[in-house]
Amino acid sequence: MKILIVEDEDLLRANLASYLKQQNFQVETATNAQEGLYHAGESNIDLGIFDLGLPDFSGIELIQKLRKKNIQFPILILTARNAWEDKVDGLEAGADDYVVKPFQKEEIMARIRALLRRSVGQSKPIIEHGNFALDPKSASIKFHDKELELTAYEYKILEYFLYHPKEVVSKAKLMLLLYGDESDRDPNIIEVFIRRLRKKTQGKDTKKQSIRTMRGQGYIFDGE
Repeated sequence: MKILIVEDEDLLRANLASYLKQQNFQVETATNAQEGLYHAGESNIDLGIFDLGLPDFSGIELIQKLRKKNIQFPILILTARNAWEDKVDGLEAGADDYVVKPFQKEEIMARIRALLRRSVGQSKPIIEHGNFALDPKSASIKFHDKELELTAYEYKILEYFLYHPKEVVSKAKLMLLLYGDESDRDPNIIEVFIRRLRKKTQGKDTKKQSIRTMRGQGYIFDGE
């Protein structure tokens, strides 16, 4: 597994790269967003760790550029800013999770392991519901016969919905699905992922949504 670190703080970048190599990851590093963009396009990257405050252009812009190119590896953002708005900006741009600096190495490793955990190779039958088809063996989901470009957590959420259609699913359930028993995650993260999934699964009828909000209860997947 190869991880790309884009961080302009020399000591943090070097220490994090050294730690990940000790954990048997291959590591590429970049000191600014432009270098990160190059490595992401030229190398076979499995996960990215991006600082938001980069010297040339922001980590947010870097994520947006990668997602526009349909580069969909999981992205973990690092930020020294503790405001919820900054985290939302990163997630809205296409990141999968965040860590606030300073952080413990064990914390970031837990985030990495969770993002890389995608159910590939399971010998389960293809699941079809409405206009969706889930292939567990290839860990892919098609919508109107076209494969969706999904990030790691988008896939996990949509996969769960496909196994539980027409079932009201609470935010708490989805938080447990993504983060386990961790209690420091803001449940509003789920709203960001749902918005992203709705954009990617919007059919010709813009008034219909595959994932509907059930006020005070959670969400329900219709699959249309």
